[in-house]
Amino acid sequence: MSDTSVSRAADPRGRNAPPPKRSTFTLFMVLLVCAAPVLFAAAAYFLNWRPAGSTNYGQLITPQRPVPDAAVMPLTNLDGTPFDLRSLYGKWVLISSNSGACDEACAKNLFIIRQTHASTGKEIGRIERVWLINDKEPVPTIVIRAYEGMRFVRGDARQIADFLALPDGVANTPEALRKHIWLVDPRGNLMMRFPENPDPAELRNDIGELLKASRIG
Repeated sequence: MSDTSVSRAADPRGRNAPPPKRSTFTLFMVLLVCAAPVLFAAAAYFLNWRPAGSTNYGQLITPQRPVPDAAVMPLTNLDGTPFDLRSLYGKWVLISSNSGACDEACAKNLFIIRQTHASTGKEIGRIERVWLINDKEPVPTIVIRAYEGMRFVRGDARQIADFLALPDGVANTPEALRKHIWLVDPRGNLMMRFPENPDPAELRNDIGELLKASRIG
């Protein structure tokens, strides 16, 4: 039997049957399943979504506040050289603000920030620590040594207060600022404020959840 006869036997219309179309549905579903965790994490972070029954310990700041330009809130290192807070873009930044004299409340917040940073283990490189000093008081040497790796920067008290968000009804004063710890996200937005006298375990839990959910920073 000739090849032509075989082809016509396979296709009653007398033409060679076209190869079956390959469905892309299976491939699409595989890609969707692989991408789902990343898409879910991104949605949870950018939309501030959390599962029912789950709450942040820190208060989300809405709307988020972009870190000011250095011309708007000029800062300097302890040696007087300029420092731009926006240079930390791409990192999570824990912030405290107080007088350079550093009273008990100041020391407590610096300690909590240091311990939270240390507790993140292999994620430690994703977090920066900044102390915004809002006066010209000298920083005790013992504090500088105790918190090595933290960025000590000075700025104008009013400008710092205007940037850092306080609870509704609380005046933005240097005195009120010393009670809290703030978090800036890797895109350079002030996004969260932790309560006065924060619970270290709860604060660490919030930071851990954010690091886990985020694919940036």
